[in-house]
Amino acid sequence: MTPVASTTRLNVALGGNPVLFDVTVAIAPGEAVALLGANGSGKSTLVKALLGLTPPASGAVALFGEPPGRRVPWAKIAYVPQDSPAGSGVPASALELVVAAQLTGGRPWPPAGARARALAALESVGLSDRAKDPVAHLSGGQRRRVLLARALARRPELLIMDEPLAGVDAASAEALVAALRAASGTTSLVVLHEPGPFASYLTRGIVLRGGRVHADGPLADVAPQAPADPHHDAPHVGRSQAPRLEVRP
Repeated sequence: MTPVASTTRLNVALGGNPVLFDVTVAIAPGEAVALLGANGSGKSTLVKALLGLTPPASGAVALFGEPPGRRVPWAKIAYVPQDSPAGSGVPASALELVVAAQLTGGRPWPPAGARARALAALESVGLSDRAKDPVAHLSGGQRRRVLLARALARRPELLIMDEPLAGVDAASAEALVAALRAASGTTSLVVLHEPGPFASYLTRGIVLRGGRVHADGPLADVAPQAPADPHHDAPHVGRSQAPRLEVRP
Protein backbone atom coordinates (compact mmCIF):
# COMPACT_ATOMS: atom_id res chain seq x y z
CA MET A 1 0.00 0.00 0.00
CA THR A 2 1.49 3.34 -1.06
CA PRO A 3 1.81 5.76 1.88
CA VAL A 4 -0.18 8.96 1.67
CA ALA A 5 2.85 10.88 2.95
CA SER A 6 6.38 9.71 3.62
CA THR A 7 9.98 10.78 4.13
CA THR A 8 13.12 8.70 3.72
CA ARG A 9 16.31 9.68 5.54
CA LEU A 10 15.23 13.32 5.30
CA ASN A 11 17.68 16.03 6.34
CA VAL A 12 16.70 19.70 6.28
CA ALA A 13 18.82 22.78 6.94
CA LEU A 14 17.49 26.32 7.39
CA GLY A 15 19.90 29.20 6.95
CA GLY A 16 22.75 26.72 6.92
CA ASN A 17 21.74 25.27 10.30
CA PRO A 18 20.62 21.60 10.39
CA VAL A 19 17.06 21.22 11.68
CA LEU A 20 15.94 17.70 10.73
CA PHE A 21 18.22 14.67 10.87
CA ASP A 22 17.65 11.38 9.06
CA VAL A 23 13.84 11.47 9.47
CA THR A 24 12.05 8.44 8.02
CA VAL A 25 8.28 8.23 8.50
CA ALA A 26 5.36 6.83 6.50
CA ILE A 27 1.67 7.56 6.96
CA ALA A 28 -0.75 5.00 5.56
CA PRO A 29 -4.18 5.79 4.09
CA GLY A 30 -6.79 6.30 6.79
CA GLU A 31 -4.36 6.83 9.66
CA ALA A 32 -4.87 9.55 12.26
CA VAL A 33 -1.39 10.58 13.38
CA ALA A 34 -0.16 13.05 15.99
CA LEU A 35 3.18 14.77 15.34
CA LEU A 36 4.35 15.58 18.86
CA GLY A 37 7.23 17.58 20.27
CA ALA A 38 8.27 20.80 21.95
CA ASN A 39 8.95 24.11 20.24
CA GLY A 40 12.10 23.79 18.15
CA SER A 41 11.83 20.02 17.75
CA GLY A 42 11.28 20.34 13.99
CA LYS A 43 7.55 19.61 13.71
CA SER A 44 6.61 22.55 11.48
CA THR A 45 9.75 22.10 9.39
CA LEU A 46 8.81 18.47 8.75
CA VAL A 47 5.31 19.52 7.66
CA LYS A 48 6.70 22.19 5.33
CA ALA A 49 9.12 19.67 3.85
CA LEU A 50 6.24 17.26 3.24
CA LEU A 51 4.31 19.99 1.44
CA GLY A 52 7.30 21.00 -0.66
CA LEU A 53 7.56 24.40 1.02
CA THR A 54 11.03 23.68 2.41
CA PRO A 55 13.57 21.83 0.25
CA PRO A 56 15.48 18.89 1.70
CA ALA A 57 19.23 18.98 2.00
CA SER A 58 19.17 15.24 1.35
CA GLY A 59 16.75 12.37 1.49
CA ALA A 60 13.34 12.02 -0.12
CA VAL A 61 9.77 13.23 0.41
CA ALA A 62 6.65 11.79 -1.24
CA LEU A 63 2.93 12.56 -1.28
CA PHE A 64 0.72 9.84 -2.72
CA GLY A 65 3.90 8.25 -4.03
CA GLU A 66 5.15 11.37 -5.84
CA PRO A 67 7.80 13.94 -4.87
CA PRO A 68 6.36 17.44 -4.31
CA GLY A 69 5.65 18.92 -7.72
CA ARG A 70 3.14 18.91 -10.54
CA ARG A 71 2.44 15.19 -10.35
CA VAL A 72 1.18 15.40 -6.76
CA PRO A 73 -2.65 15.43 -6.63
CA TRP A 74 -2.77 18.66 -4.63
CA ALA A 75 -6.59 18.78 -4.81
CA LYS A 76 -6.58 15.79 -2.44
CA ILE A 77 -4.57 17.66 0.21
CA ALA A 78 -5.76 20.30 2.68
CA TYR A 79 -3.46 22.20 5.03
CA VAL A 80 -4.59 24.25 8.03
CA PRO A 81 -1.59 26.29 9.25
CA GLN A 82 -1.14 27.43 12.82
CA ASP A 83 -1.31 31.10 11.87
CA SER A 84 -3.55 32.19 9.02
CA PRO A 85 -4.69 35.68 7.99
CA ALA A 86 -7.88 34.22 6.53
CA GLY A 87 -10.79 36.44 7.48
CA SER A 88 -8.77 39.00 9.41
CA GLY A 89 -9.78 42.45 8.24
CA VAL A 90 -11.76 40.99 5.32
CA PRO A 91 -15.54 41.60 5.37
CA ALA A 92 -16.23 37.99 4.33
CA SER A 93 -18.73 35.77 6.08
CA ALA A 94 -17.83 32.31 7.33
CA LEU A 95 -19.92 30.82 4.53
CA GLU A 96 -18.22 32.92 1.85
CA LEU A 97 -14.79 31.95 3.11
CA VAL A 98 -15.62 28.24 3.02
CA VAL A 99 -17.23 28.48 -0.43
CA ALA A 100 -14.19 30.31 -1.78
CA ALA A 101 -11.95 27.39 -0.79
CA GLN A 102 -13.66 25.31 -3.45
CA LEU A 103 -12.59 27.50 -6.38
CA THR A 104 -10.54 25.28 -8.66
CA GLY A 105 -8.93 25.39 -12.07
CA GLY A 106 -8.63 29.17 -12.08
CA ARG A 107 -12.39 29.59 -12.41
CA PRO A 108 -13.90 32.74 -10.84
CA TRP A 109 -16.95 30.85 -9.60
CA PRO A 110 -17.32 27.79 -7.35
CA PRO A 111 -18.52 24.41 -8.68
CA ALA A 112 -22.10 23.23 -8.40
CA GLY A 113 -23.03 22.26 -4.87
CA ALA A 114 -20.26 24.34 -3.30
CA ARG A 115 -22.67 26.27 -1.07
CA ALA A 116 -24.32 23.08 0.20
CA ARG A 117 -20.91 21.53 0.94
CA ALA A 118 -19.83 24.70 2.73
CA LEU A 119 -22.95 24.71 4.90
CA ALA A 120 -22.45 21.03 5.72
CA ALA A 121 -18.82 21.68 6.64
CA LEU A 122 -19.79 24.57 8.91
CA GLU A 123 -22.43 22.39 10.53
CA SER A 124 -19.82 19.68 11.14
CA VAL A 125 -17.75 22.16 13.21
CA GLY A 126 -20.81 23.50 15.03
CA LEU A 127 -21.00 26.87 13.29
CA SER A 128 -24.01 26.59 11.00
CA ASP A 129 -25.72 29.31 13.03
CA ARG A 130 -22.81 31.70 12.39
CA ALA A 131 -22.54 31.08 8.64
CA LYS A 132 -23.53 34.62 7.68
CA ASP A 133 -21.44 36.33 10.35
CA PRO A 134 -18.22 38.11 9.28
CA VAL A 135 -15.25 35.96 10.20
CA ALA A 136 -13.60 39.00 11.81
CA HIS A 137 -16.42 39.02 14.38
CA LEU A 138 -15.78 35.44 15.51
CA SER A 139 -13.58 34.37 18.39
CA GLY A 140 -10.17 32.84 17.80
CA GLY A 141 -11.50 29.35 18.44
CA GLN A 142 -14.42 29.89 16.09
CA ARG A 143 -12.09 31.16 13.35
CA ARG A 144 -10.03 28.00 13.76
CA ARG A 145 -13.21 25.99 13.28
CA VAL A 146 -14.01 27.96 10.11
CA LEU A 147 -10.54 27.13 8.76
CA LEU A 148 -11.17 23.43 9.41
CA ALA A 149 -14.58 23.69 7.71
CA ARG A 150 -12.83 25.39 4.78
CA ALA A 151 -10.46 22.41 4.53
CA LEU A 152 -13.15 19.75 4.97
CA ALA A 153 -15.37 21.31 2.30
CA ARG A 154 -12.75 20.27 -0.23
CA ARG A 155 -13.18 16.64 0.89
CA PRO A 156 -9.45 16.01 1.16
CA GLU A 157 -7.85 12.60 1.35
CA LEU A 158 -4.98 14.06 3.42
CA LEU A 159 -5.58 16.74 6.05
CA ILE A 160 -2.64 18.38 7.82
CA MET A 161 -3.28 20.65 10.80
CA ASP A 162 -0.54 22.64 12.56
CA GLU A 163 -1.24 23.31 16.26
CA PRO A 164 -5.05 23.39 16.01
CA LEU A 165 -5.39 23.91 19.77
CA ALA A 166 -3.45 27.19 19.86
CA GLY A 167 -5.74 29.84 21.34
CA VAL A 168 -8.76 27.53 21.19
CA ASP A 169 -11.33 27.17 23.99
CA ALA A 170 -12.62 23.80 25.21
CA ALA A 171 -15.86 23.97 23.21
CA SER A 172 -14.00 24.69 19.98
CA ALA A 173 -11.50 21.92 20.68
CA GLU A 174 -14.32 19.42 21.13
CA ALA A 175 -15.95 20.65 17.91
CA LEU A 176 -12.68 20.23 16.00
CA VAL A 177 -12.28 16.65 17.20
CA ALA A 178 -15.91 15.79 16.42
CA ALA A 179 -15.55 17.18 12.89
CA LEU A 180 -12.40 15.18 12.24
CA ARG A 181 -14.03 12.02 13.54
CA ALA A 182 -16.96 12.57 11.15
CA ALA A 183 -14.65 12.99 8.15
CA SER A 184 -14.45 9.27 7.47
CA GLY A 185 -11.76 8.12 5.08
CA THR A 186 -9.57 11.18 5.61
CA THR A 187 -5.95 10.62 6.56
CA SER A 188 -4.94 13.11 9.25
CA LEU A 189 -1.61 14.47 10.44
CA VAL A 190 -2.06 16.79 13.43
CA VAL A 191 0.85 18.78 14.88
CA LEU A 192 0.53 19.08 18.66
CA HIS A 193 2.57 19.68 21.79
CA GLU A 194 0.49 17.01 23.54
CA PRO A 195 -2.62 15.05 22.44
CA GLY A 196 -5.10 16.71 24.83
CA PRO A 197 -8.67 16.33 23.53
CA PHE A 198 -7.33 14.80 20.30
CA ALA A 199 -6.27 11.66 22.21
CA SER A 200 -9.69 10.13 21.60
CA TYR A 201 -9.31 10.55 17.82
CA LEU A 202 -5.63 10.03 17.03
CA THR A 203 -4.29 6.48 17.09
CA ARG A 204 -0.57 6.87 16.34
CA GLY A 205 2.08 9.27 17.56
CA ILE A 206 5.41 10.40 16.15
CA VAL A 207 7.60 12.24 18.67
CA LEU A 208 10.36 14.57 17.45
CA ARG A 209 13.24 15.65 19.66
CA GLY A 210 16.09 17.77 18.45
CA GLY A 211 15.07 17.23 14.84
CA ARG A 212 15.11 13.44 15.09
CA VAL A 213 12.38 10.82 15.43
CA HIS A 214 12.46 9.92 19.11
CA ALA A 215 9.45 7.58 19.12
CA ASP A 216 6.88 6.27 16.65
CA GLY A 217 4.03 3.96 17.56
CA PRO A 218 0.57 3.71 19.17
CA LEU A 219 -0.35 7.08 20.65
CA ALA A 220 -0.93 5.73 24.14
CA ASP A 221 2.61 4.32 24.18
CA VAL A 222 4.55 7.26 22.74
CA ALA A 223 2.60 10.26 24.07
CA PRO A 224 4.25 10.08 27.54
CA GLN A 225 7.61 10.54 25.77
CA ALA A 226 6.62 13.97 24.45
CA PRO A 227 7.94 16.85 26.62
CA ALA A 228 5.32 18.13 29.05
CA ASP A 229 6.72 21.64 28.63
CA PRO A 230 6.03 22.81 25.03
CA HIS A 231 8.93 25.27 25.26
CA HIS A 232 11.50 22.69 26.32
CA ASP A 233 13.39 20.53 23.89
CA ALA A 234 16.85 19.07 23.55
CA PRO A 235 19.22 21.85 22.49
CA HIS A 236 20.04 22.05 18.80
CA VAL A 237 23.29 20.42 17.83
CA GLY A 238 26.10 22.95 17.66
CA ARG A 239 27.62 23.71 14.29
CA SER A 240 30.86 21.96 15.22
CA GLN A 241 28.94 18.77 16.08
CA ALA A 242 26.30 18.82 13.37
CA PRO A 243 26.73 16.91 10.13
CA ARG A 244 27.45 19.16 7.18
CA LEU A 245 24.33 19.60 5.07
CA GLU A 246 24.47 21.24 1.70
CA VAL A 247 21.14 22.39 0.32
CA ARG A 248 20.74 21.42 -3.29
CA PRO A 249 19.95 24.27 -5.75
